[in-house]
Amino acid sequence: MQAKLETRPSVRRCAVTGALGLALLGAGLPAANATHDANHANDATTAAGRETRATAGRDAGSGLSRFYDQKITWSACRGTEMPKDLQCGKVTVPVDYARPRGNTLDVALARYRATGHSRGSVLLNFGGPGGSGVNELAAGGKEFMHLTNGYDVVTFDPRGVGRSSPVSCGPATLKIAEATDGDGGTGDPRDALARLRDAAAECAKYSGPVLPHIGTVDAARDMDVMRRALGDDRLNYLGFSYGSRLGAVYAAQFPDKVGRMVLDGVDTLTEPLTEQGLVGARGQQTALENFLDWCVEDVACPFGQDARGAREEVVRLVASLDSDPVPSAFGKPFTGQDMVGAIGQALYSRQLWPSLERALAQLLQDGDTGGLEGFSSGGVTFPVRADGGDAGLTDEADVPMDNLPAALMAINCADDPDRPSAAQVTASLGRLRARYEEASPVFGRYRLTQVLMCYGRPRGTDYVRDDVKDLDTAKMLLVGTRGDPATPYRWTTETADRLGPSAVVLDNRGEGHTGYASSECVHRKVDDFLLYGSLPPDGSSCGPEPAGTGSD
Repeated sequence: MQAKLETRPSVRRCAVTGALGLALLGAGLPAANATHDANHANDATTAAGRETRATAGRDAGSGLSRFYDQKITWSACRGTEMPKDLQCGKVTVPVDYARPRGNTLDVALARYRATGHSRGSVLLNFGGPGGSGVNELAAGGKEFMHLTNGYDVVTFDPRGVGRSSPVSCGPATLKIAEATDGDGGTGDPRDALARLRDAAAECAKYSGPVLPHIGTVDAARDMDVMRRALGDDRLNYLGFSYGSRLGAVYAAQFPDKVGRMVLDGVDTLTEPLTEQGLVGARGQQTALENFLDWCVEDVACPFGQDARGAREEVVRLVASLDSDPVPSAFGKPFTGQDMVGAIGQALYSRQLWPSLERALAQLLQDGDTGGLEGFSSGGVTFPVRADGGDAGLTDEADVPMDNLPAALMAINCADDPDRPSAAQVTASLGRLRARYEEASPVFGRYRLTQVLMCYGRPRGTDYVRDDVKDLDTAKMLLVGTRGDPATPYRWTTETADRLGPSAVVLDNRGEGHTGYASSECVHRKVDDFLLYGSLPPDGSSCGPEPAGTGSD
C-alpha cells in the first residue's frame, strides 16, 4: 500500500527527504507468486500475522499487562523550534508482540493540552509513512487548536520513525538510488536487483531488531497501548493519507475500541503496489496539467500562454536535463529526474503553485536550480543500531537523515505480500515501462523505479489485504478529494465499501492531497464530528474553494 504526501506545508517538510524518498511513493513489486526463498524467509511474518488475528481486540493479556498498565509522564518538549506549550512523553511497547517478555522500545509522544474540560485525547497521524508526528505537530499544530476545545491533541513517532528506534539504510541509501537511477533499472535489471538485494541486507544491519516489526500491523497495536496509557476507553483518531491505512488496520484489530475516527485522503487496502504506482503517475500528470492550465493564465508563466505548448515544453525540458544536466546549488548534476521529483512534491498542494512557477522560471531563465531543490533536501548520517536490548528514545541529533525514506520503504514493503522472483521482475519491466509512460510522459519513468524497491526484503504481511474488511465498529468518517493526485477519490469509495456500513463518505470537490487543511468545509465537518459527534450524511459533499481559502 502506498502512502502519499500531505497537503499541509509542515507535513510536506516531513513527508519525504530527497529524491529517493519521493521515488518510494508508490514503491513496490509486480504482483506475482513469491519465490520459494521469499516464502521461506517469511515464515516468521506469516506466524506473526496469525498471532495478530488471534489476539486482535484484546485489551491486555498474554504478558501485555505491564504495557497496558503504564502511565505517561509529560514534560516540556526539548529540541529545536519546539513550542513552549507542547508537551512530550513516551510509551514503552514490545518490539515483538508475539514475545512480550522480550526486548522493548519507546515510542515518542507529543500533545497539546485541552484548553477547557478534556473528554480525553484525539490521536493524530500525519501520513508518510516515515514522517515524525512529534515534529509535525510542533510545526503545524495551529491547524488543530480548535480540537483542544474538547481534547488533548496527541501525536507520535511510529516505531522505526523519528525518535522511536529510527531505521536507516546507511550508505545503502545511495546504493538504492544508484541501482534505480537513469533508466529505472530496465537497462540491466538483474544487476539492479542484485544491488538492491545487497542494499536490503545493509538496511537490516543499520536498522537493528525493530526492522522485522516495523509494519502497520505492529504500529496499530502500539496505538492501542497508547489509548490505554492516555486513559481512553476508545480511540479517537484523525489520520491523513497513510494514516488512513493505519486507522483502518487499528479498527480491524480492535473494533470495540474505535471511538470517533476520521480518515482523510483514503489509501487503498487491496491494490498491488505496481498498480498504486500507476495511480500515482496518472494523478501527478493530471495535477501537472492542472498547474500548467493555471500557469499559462499568468503573463509570468515561464512556459508561455498556451497550455498544450507548456505540456510539451515540460517533456522536452525533462529530456534535455537528463541528457545534459546542469550544476545544482550543491555542486551535483541536476537531472531531469531531479526536476520531476521536485515538481511532483510541489504538486501535492495547490498552495505551492506560485512557488513552483517561480522556481521553474529561475531554472529556465537563469539556470538556477535552487528554487526547485527547495522542495526536497537530502543528507545522511549512519549510526549503526544495537543488535538487541531495550531501546529508549533516540536523541533528536542522532536520528539518521535518511530515516524518512528508509522507514517509508520498510513500512510499505512490510505491508505488501507480493515478492516476485528476479525472472518475473525482469520479464515484466518492459510491459510496465510502457504502461507507466502511457500513464504519464513526465512522471512515468520516475515512478517506474518504484517497482524494484522491495526486492530482497522478506515478504510482507497479507493482513491488510485479506483481513481489513467488513468491520463492526462505530461510524467512521472517510474524506475523499476529487482532485487528489495521490489518493484518488475512487479509493475512498472502494475502501468505504470494503470496510462496510460503518464507513461514511464525505465528498470533497476540491484539489490537492487531503481536505482538512485545504477546505474550510471539510475542516468544519471533521471538527464537528470529532468534538460533537455530528456526522454528515453518507455521500454529502463540500464544494471547491479558491486557492488560499483553506483552514491555515
